[in-house]
Amino acid sequence: MEAPSFNPISDIVSGAIMAATSVPQLIAYAETVGYAGYRGLSTAGPPLLAWGFATGSPWMNAGVTSLTAVMAKTDLGGEAYAAQYGEEAYVELVAAYSLYVGVASAVMALVGFGKLAQKAPTAVKTGFKWGCELGVLSSALPNGLYAFGSKLKSNVATSVFGDIVKTVKGVVPGATGVSGVCNILYAVTNPQTWDVVAALLFISCTLFVMKGKAYLPKSLPPGSEVVLATAAATVFSVFYGYEGGVVGEIPTLDGDAGLSLGPIKIPIEVMDIKGLLNVPIAERCFGGSMVKLFITASIFSAINFLSIVGIASGFESDNNVSWSAPRELIAQGVSNIAAGAVGSAPVSGSMSRSLVSRMTGATSKLACIITALLWIYMMPYMSVMSPTPKAALSAVIVSAVVKNVVMPKKLLALKGNDFIVGVGTAVTTAITSPTLGFGAGMVMYIVISAVAGKDSKKKVA
Repeated sequence: MEAPSFNPISDIVSGAIMAATSVPQLIAYAETVGYAGYRGLSTAGPPLLAWGFATGSPWMNAGVTSLTAVMAKTDLGGEAYAAQYGEEAYVELVAAYSLYVGVASAVMALVGFGKLAQKAPTAVKTGFKWGCELGVLSSALPNGLYAFGSKLKSNVATSVFGDIVKTVKGVVPGATGVSGVCNILYAVTNPQTWDVVAALLFISCTLFVMKGKAYLPKSLPPGSEVVLATAAATVFSVFYGYEGGVVGEIPTLDGDAGLSLGPIKIPIEVMDIKGLLNVPIAERCFGGSMVKLFITASIFSAINFLSIVGIASGFESDNNVSWSAPRELIAQGVSNIAAGAVGSAPVSGSMSRSLVSRMTGATSKLACIITALLWIYMMPYMSVMSPTPKAALSAVIVSAVVKNVVMPKKLLALKGNDFIVGVGTAVTTAITSPTLGFGAGMVMYIVISAVAGKDSKKKVA
């Protein structure tokens, strides 16, 4: 399969399919970030629209992913912040962080980081990916196995796992990931605490999303199994009177709100950019240090870009679609600035959506622009998702990562020093945070490589 020839009709069809099949993910990843699921719907369009105009790839899609959601929540201490200051303040915090990530991406592109990122060690990337996927799993389990996620957290707090969390955080204050690891351990070892209805809904939806494609008509587009599982769970919620957590009310945009470009009205709510720059993100999340904030945002941007490198490199090897690292890093920056402007979490390249775009016949970036416009203009009709159980949305998330978490083939395939670096990176990422884990992995790689190099020189001598 070679690079496609432009066909606007194919792009419109592909864009429409992508818009429909991605809705459950938008809601689910918003829940992962730590705020109301409807915000994932209301803020997804503008970042993808900006990405569509800036990228050079015909298939690459961008948005909030499981990785960016977990990283943002971890870096900002999402749960504690929302509990202390409220959801609206947390949304402003996340939006401000997206702006900083966007600016960091643009600056890094200008200084040539794009090409350097392509040389990140495979062992570090592999271990980091597994650690983050475990974090994604831990974020989804509370609303999957329990009617309300807060029940799991309260149970863990009063158990031996709660003591472990306190001990680890006492030694390493930045070890926010240990809470998620202990949530998983408690849930797996205490099935008697699960909510029966929520757990059955969660497990059945997860199995259907993972296995259902093999039993569906081949004519259905990729991602149909996600739509069907979510739709079935929503119908069940309405007719059964499901009493667990649901998406909830989706507010409608004020008729006078939005952007006006001449006669064209764009129904998006833009945040006060000046206000976002005054959000006390450094004071409340980074020990009052702007330097620490910029370093963390830069590391976030670098890690984000690794996803784009992987997607673009795959398309280049499979389909001979050339790409420019500096351009795609700038596209990441522009889309994150747009994300901040509308209150979205940081965005990055989405492997699953990019592959669906290719599979459904997209021929240019017009396809993702169509997807973005449909998300923006169809928002008033998304109230149909209000009764959707959070257990079903958790299933969408878990189905994407559970297989690799349980059987990490690429991690286990590493040999020698690479295996040590990979496992070390994975464990550190899972227990501490993605930012600390990636940094520790790079340090481990450099130190072990240096030691191994000295040993080999001694042998030669």
